[in-house]
Amino acid sequence: MNATRTLAVGSGMGALDVITRLLRPGDEVITGDDLYGGTNRLLTYLSTNQGIIVHHVDTTNVDRVKAVLSSKTAMVLLETPTNPLIKIVDIPAIAKLTHDLNGKALVICDNTMLSPMLCNPLELGADIVYESGTKYLSGHHDIMAGVIATNDASLGDKMYFMINSTGCGLSPDDASLLMRGVKTLAIRMEKQQANAQAIAEFLESHGFRVRYPGLKSHPQYDLHWSMARGAGAVLSFETGDIGLSERIVEAAKLFGISVSFGCVNSLISMPCRMSHASIDPKTRKERQMPEDIIRLCIGIEDVEDLIDDLSRALVQAGAVTLTIDGFHANNPAQPVPNGESSGSTST
Repeated sequence: MNATRTLAVGSGMGALDVITRLLRPGDEVITGDDLYGGTNRLLTYLSTNQGIIVHHVDTTNVDRVKAVLSSKTAMVLLETPTNPLIKIVDIPAIAKLTHDLNGKALVICDNTMLSPMLCNPLELGADIVYESGTKYLSGHHDIMAGVIATNDASLGDKMYFMINSTGCGLSPDDASLLMRGVKTLAIRMEKQQANAQAIAEFLESHGFRVRYPGLKSHPQYDLHWSMARGAGAVLSFETGDIGLSERIVEAAKLFGISVSFGCVNSLISMPCRMSHASIDPKTRKERQMPEDIIRLCIGIEDVEDLIDDLSRALVQAGAVTLTIDGFHANNPAQPVPNGESSGSTST
């Protein structure tokens, strides 16, 4: 993580909980409109019970962030790529804007989707970076862990005090398993990315709307690669029909049905039915989250096996039409717009 101070806790959400304990009633937080479901739950709790004002904006648009940035802003919380819409946030631009307009505000970045192998947000201007160690860092989904990193000694001391006071530090056994996982992170990530790239290209070539920063069709392809050394192993695609997406998920055999990602096994899920189900349908619609979207989290299996399994699931579900030239999506893809959300919400 290229940090002078790192801390380990019992989960990724535990890491964010420690960070948000730096907030005080009346503080304002600016964050995205496409967030991990657990992050959304915690921020909703803080806004409802702790007097924290949360602004949800399209963080891919720096002007939207600037519009709500004020002297009351205590944190700007970023995720990139976002989950599950795979939107890319300009960390350096938002960090500079935040620090220029409010020197006391902290820029926080959730780097779980890329891991330290592919991106180092502290080098891009973030003040604190956190990750779910349950995902890529562990790689085997046999522990839960969270990691926090900063180059600010004072912030590190404050967060360590929180961890020590609440007893949420990572256990010795889980810490040893986390270190085991880190040893194979590079080789796992290399294989997972290669598999994800091949699967994204396969789906796009057959007419599906695919969201993955390794594809040049991604509207923020250049921005992503200006900050990161890889595209990661999470992608999403749309079918145009909720029932169709459900049948695809159920028909897949090699892909396990799970809301997590980052392990050696490939996973499939419908975010609006699973990881993001706690966000009410009205809010999901406002944030332009397609109800039919399918998220794929790619592992280290043989990529041809994964593509064969996905092909069979698409055919079995009725998502494609067989022709002499192969098969094509029944609902042709539409381009992924750059900056989909039209406004902001506050809680």
